[in-house]
Amino acid sequence: MILTTTETISGKELETLGLVRGSTIQSKNIGKDITQGFKTLVGGELRAYTEMMNEARALATKRMVEEAQEMGADAVVCMRYASAAVMQGAAEVIAYGTAVKFK
Repeated sequence: MILTTTETISGKELETLGLVRGSTIQSKNIGKDITQGFKTLVGGELRAYTEMMNEARALATKRMVEEAQEMGADAVVCMRYASAAVMQGAAEVIAYGTAVKFK
């Protein structure tokens, strides 16, 4: 499966199949939340949250690709990510794009 942020794939003629997306809501346990809260006092990277968001993006991408495969897609173009906080310490990540088939 080809994933690209561009509208086209060089050398390929595309047939649009439709919108595909995958999402997840992730959170860290209370212990991680407390330790990351202390980290905000001194500054620096919040590694536990960086890891959480990387895991969330990977899972959202996997779900988007599965949806595209179910549609018979060869690729997803115009792929994007979006995220939003849904509550303290929890974030939603969505991966979305346009499923296409090669002509």
